[in-house]
Amino acid sequence: MIIHALQLCAQTDPQVNFVAVKALIAELPPQRPALVCLPESWLCFAKQSEQVLAVGEQHLLWRQRLAQLCREEGIWLAAGTIPVMTTSGRYYAASLLIDDQGVERAQYNKIHLFDVTVADSTGNYRESNHTQPGEHLVVADTPFARLGLSVCYDMRFSELYRAQVQQGANVLLIPSAFTVPTGRAHWHTLLRARAIESQAYVVAAGLYGRNDAEHSHDNGRETYGHSVIVSPWGEILAERDHGPGWISATLDSNELNQCRERMPMAAHRQARKVFL
Repeated sequence: MIIHALQLCAQTDPQVNFVAVKALIAELPPQRPALVCLPESWLCFAKQSEQVLAVGEQHLLWRQRLAQLCREEGIWLAAGTIPVMTTSGRYYAASLLIDDQGVERAQYNKIHLFDVTVADSTGNYRESNHTQPGEHLVVADTPFARLGLSVCYDMRFSELYRAQVQQGANVLLIPSAFTVPTGRAHWHTLLRARAIESQAYVVAAGLYGRNDAEHSHDNGRETYGHSVIVSPWGEILAERDHGPGWISATLDSNELNQCRERMPMAAHRQARKVFL
């Protein structure tokens, strides 16, 4: 199966971002079926969450446009995250999976919210101010693989992926908008660790933007980029370090199965016997 991860320099205007996504998809190789993965916050990358709330009010419109795009291009789309309003007045950071007929196959709402302090120009991040945390694990069947859906900060919580693998996931999708300091320190280490311990492919599409470079976010934030596809052995199969663009890899189910057969970690796991 062929999988593509798009890297974007998203802005606050969703129409600008949607046009950028369409342009990148138009550049992709014509092979079908294909799964295309978008980054976190690709539709509206705003510094003030009130701007994202306004986009969330129109989530049905954007879902319709994404469905139409999938039909036109004949692709499956893991649509990063878009804001989806809730009855509480907050929004889910919702990761949608849409098939090549425009049918939504799954929705994962980001569980772990980024309420942290980072040594960058933003400093304090408080996603929980306007984001409603998700509550449910999501694993979805596709013609490509059984996909485990997650988002960005989730990657620091290995128990989420352990549960996904127990439900049969063999490809882990982690759309992200990583900060530059945390990206330099932890991005590759975390993603390779998730792949190795899960014995699964990891696909992490990311935002890229720097204030001192050609590609900058209009909200003043900086993001790390370095979109990657990682093998079950922890090898980086493809990476785009900076700037908008895309990466691709053909994921081999035989390689995955052989990795799990040669090192049968699931059969060897002792935690339930020893620690519980």
